[in-house]
Amino acid sequence: MFDGAKGNSVNLSPLAADDFDRYERRRLKAAIALASIWLLTAGLHLSQWGPWIAYGLAVVLSLYLLRLLWVTPVAYPEALPSWQDTSVTERQTTDLAAWPTVSILVAAKNEVRVIERLTHSLMAIDYPQTRFDVWLIDDNSTDGTSQLMDRLAQEHENLQVVHRGEKATGGKSGALNQVWPITSGSILLVFDADGQIAPDCLRRAIPLFQQEQVGAVQLRKAIANGSHNFWTRGQVAEMAFDACCQLKRISVAGIGELRGNGQFVRRTALEQSGGWNEATITDDLDLTLKLHINGWDVPLMLTPWVREEGVTGALSLWHQRNRWAEGGYQRYLDYWRLLTPRRLGWGKGVDLVIFWLIQYGLPTAALPDLLLAIARDRSPVLFPLSSAATLFAAISMAQGLRQTQSASVFSILVQTVRGMVYMTHWIAIVATVTLRMAIRPKRLKWVKTQHGDEPEGPVMEASVSSRS
Repeated sequence: MFDGAKGNSVNLSPLAADDFDRYERRRLKAAIALASIWLLTAGLHLSQWGPWIAYGLAVVLSLYLLRLLWVTPVAYPEALPSWQDTSVTERQTTDLAAWPTVSILVAAKNEVRVIERLTHSLMAIDYPQTRFDVWLIDDNSTDGTSQLMDRLAQEHENLQVVHRGEKATGGKSGALNQVWPITSGSILLVFDADGQIAPDCLRRAIPLFQQEQVGAVQLRKAIANGSHNFWTRGQVAEMAFDACCQLKRISVAGIGELRGNGQFVRRTALEQSGGWNEATITDDLDLTLKLHINGWDVPLMLTPWVREEGVTGALSLWHQRNRWAEGGYQRYLDYWRLLTPRRLGWGKGVDLVIFWLIQYGLPTAALPDLLLAIARDRSPVLFPLSSAATLFAAISMAQGLRQTQSASVFSILVQTVRGMVYMTHWIAIVATVTLRMAIRPKRLKWVKTQHGDEPEGPVMEASVSSRS
């Protein structure tokens, strides 16, 4: 059951190969989308019915978000028993077929400060050693990562190392695509080099794949250095909000999303999706849509978690979130023809529209809405919609913080207020990203976030694609 294809509950044909070859006109599509959003905003301002339309949309949005706030998250299946606590006799009589094979992939470039810590954690996973293997992919590192990986491979029998040359392309997606076809696991698990994992991550997450429609599973992301400064504390609140929001969306048959680090993917689902997309800067978000388009579900687990290092400065945050925003927006431009109720189902289709509006539509419209409000000496026409989205975000953030940490009500309140102030950066980022994508060609690059004791600021890695 773990290794089989999805069941008959979703009767959708696989995507045709040419459906995913529509990237050459991203800039044109971005320009059309930007012009449409700005014109619609202007139309609401200039029409006498504009404010009433905005209030009507705000009511619809509020009803959907209220439904999310009150929903009870779905229960997840019981974890597999602890292998480490199993006696030698019990291990000898255990049917290992109940433990699906897992191949763990880690793509790394210049990660000498953190790769050894992750490797030791992976080797200590509470799972039969013969049922999982680890693949470290060195993407032409120059800081000693390559040599360290080779030494680690000599210490562990189920650890493989693959070295990519200086001419290798595709960034992280290219590294994963080079290796996953030669692995044997029925389930693939991807970690970033700075990941800090729980020993029970496999035996808790794997049972979800008993559900035939589950194509991937995402572990909750947490910030390892969350108490460092204002920026990392903001990321703690952001990740708590993201996890809470995703759990609620999934519970109403909405969209669950992959987050790159700590993502499990069923091999058959990945094959059907054509692997990771090498023409995008956010492979996880791109794969998310391809999985849903093909009828797969993507649940998220609150526990266990995967910790990663949050960026510690405003500049690093700006660059990282720009990449996230651009990649997230890019996938809508690439697959918009396929984002229909026939492909997604009505539940996922409505959910996708609602959260596109919150994440991209309202921030993109914020500037023209504000300028027209000032010019006409009126309130912003989208204020009712923005207010509903802001209130939902604040409540969900508080709920997420409450779910993920033991803290007083006052502490949760302080963290929520600080997190909401921190989250205002998203408005500026989306507004500038959507404008830039519409007017300037983009060379896709894999941006490496600094880890360990590396200096502040992102490093731009080798080009993934030169397409606009």
